[in-house]
Formats: sequence, structure tokens, C-alpha cells
Amino acid sequence: MAWSTSILKKYVFGNRRVHIGSFNSAGATGGDITTGLKRVEICILQHSSDAVAGDHATINATFPLASGSVTVVSTSGDTGYWIAIGL
Repeated sequence: MAWSTSILKKYVFGNRRVHIGSFNSAGATGGDITTGLKRVEICILQHSSDAVAGDHATINATFPLASGSVTVVSTSGDTGYWIAIGL
């Protein structure tokens, strides 16, 4: 398998868009989250597991991003959710 992401919800708050999704790094050590935004001002990751995560996925970027893709470094097998705020 490989890195995969999906957008689960999209919201508009004032003049900002908020997209929420999930990620799965089965067989990969990270990849890009395609947020669906044109510009990402912040992105937050949260693991989803019934076990304690040994290594947390991290974002390899400096905000704001001029694109809608956020690069994530993770341990193979990490799963979780993300929330991105931007335009």
C-alpha cells in the first residue's frame, strides 16, 4: 500500500475555508496531504489509534504555504486526521 489522504468535510468560516480529512501511511513514511485549499495557513495532525503512538507524524513545512499541499513525515502504518485552514 501507499500514502493516502481524503477530504471528509469542508466548511467556510468568515473569509477562511476549513477542510478536515484523514491520512493513512500504510507502507509509506509520509507523503503530501492534498487539502483542496489554494493557500494553507495552518494544518494540524491527530493520530487515530487504539494504541499509543510511538512516533507522531510531523509536518515538514513553514506556513503559510502558497499551495494546497502539506508534506507530512510519518512512521509506516500511521493513521489519523488532519484539519487545514486557509483560502
